[in-house]
Amino acid sequence: MYGVSITGTGSYLPPKILTNRDLEKMVDTTDEWITTRTGIKERRIAEDGVSSSDLAIEASRIAIKEAGILPKDIDVIITATVTPDHSFPSTAANIQKEIKAVNAACFDLSAACSGFIYGLFCAKSFIESGNAKTVLLIGTETMSKITNWKDRNTCVLFGDGAGAMVLTRTKKEDTNILSVYIGCDGNYGHLLKVEAGGSKLPVTKEVLDQNLHLIQMCGKEVFKSAVNKMLDASRKALEMCNKKCSDLALFIPHQANIRIIEAIAERLDLPRERVFINLDKYGNISAATTIIALDESRKSGMVKSGDLVELVAFGAGFTWGAAVLQL
Repeated sequence: MYGVSITGTGSYLPPKILTNRDLEKMVDTTDEWITTRTGIKERRIAEDGVSSSDLAIEASRIAIKEAGILPKDIDVIITATVTPDHSFPSTAANIQKEIKAVNAACFDLSAACSGFIYGLFCAKSFIESGNAKTVLLIGTETMSKITNWKDRNTCVLFGDGAGAMVLTRTKKEDTNILSVYIGCDGNYGHLLKVEAGGSKLPVTKEVLDQNLHLIQMCGKEVFKSAVNKMLDASRKALEMCNKKCSDLALFIPHQANIRIIEAIAERLDLPRERVFINLDKYGNISAATTIIALDESRKSGMVKSGDLVELVAFGAGFTWGAAVLQL
C-alpha cells in the first residue's frame, strides 16, 4: 500500500459579513443571546447568484497552487456538500470544468457536517489502493441558501465558505493521514434535516409555504449526540494509530457550538490553547468547517511540519468522523 501526502490546502470565505447585530433586525434575538449560547459573533454569506462551486473553485485554486501541480494532474475530485449547485450534474463536475481538471473523475459526497472527514476516508482509500495518484478533496457550502431566516433557533448558526485539500501518493512510511474513523446512525435523521427537495417530498407550493425546503433542527437532542459521538470518534481515531490526546499539537473540532467544543475538550483533558476555534467569525459551515480550520491553522503557523492534528465532526444523519494527521 501507498501513503498519502497532504501537499496543499486552501480556503475561501465570501466577503459579505452578517453580524449578530444584523440578525437583531431580522428576528427576535440579541447579540448576547447568540454569543452566550453558541459562541458565534458573525458569519459569512454568499451573495445572490454565488453557488457552492463558485466558493470551491477559489479554494481549490489556492490548494492546487500550493501543491505545485497542474489541474490536469488531478485524478479524482471529491466534493463534500449538502448545498450542491444542482441535483445533477454534480458540483464536483462543475468545479472540474472551471479549473480545467480534464483528467479527473468527479463526484459529490453527502454526509452533512462530517462530509470532509468522510471525503478523507474515500481519498485515502483511492490513493492507498493505487487507484489514484492525486485527489482534490473539497468541502463547500452555501448554508444561507437553505436557512430559514425567520427561525431564530437555526438562522444564527450557519454560514458559507469552502476549503480544499490536495492529496498525493507517497511512500507508506511518509503518510500524513494516520487514521480515519467514520460512523452513522440513521435512526436520528429526523432530528436535523431538510425535509423537502428530494424524491420523497418534491418541492410544491405547499411545501414552500411550510418552509420544508429549509433546515429543521431539534437542538437539545443534537447537542447531546454531538458531544458523545465526537468524543467516541476522537478516541477511536487515536486508538487506530496508537496515539493519545496528549500527543496532539492541535485538536480541530467541528465548529457548531462553543458549548459542544468546551464539553469535548474538557472530557479529553485538552487545554484551550490546543483547541482550534473560529466559529466566532464563521459559524457552522457544515462540510467546509474542518478543512477551513485546518487551512487557517497551517497558514497562521499554529501548526508546523511534523505536528499531530486531529479533526472531528458530527452532522445530520446522524454522521460522525475523526481523522488523525501527521503534518
